[in-house]
Amino acid sequence: MSNRNDFVNSLKEMSEADLTSRIEEDEVRVKELKFAHAVSPIENPMNIRGVRKDIARLKTESRKKQLGSNS
Repeated sequence: MSNRNDFVNSLKEMSEADLTSRIEEDEVRVKELKFAHAVSPIENPMNIRGVRKDIARLKTESRKKQLGSNS
């Protein structure tokens, strides 16, 4: 559980550009994992869910920064 907290805390230190690039990288990673799983079952399919949740966390933090900078 501390890994997730560390991840969330590290997001607060990232700039909007870093968040955007990380989102793009993770979206590509999800596509690759889904494709690999469709071709041949991957060892741990829960990795796909974890990456999707990370993308959601990244998008949430990005949106917080956008709304915070406009105020």
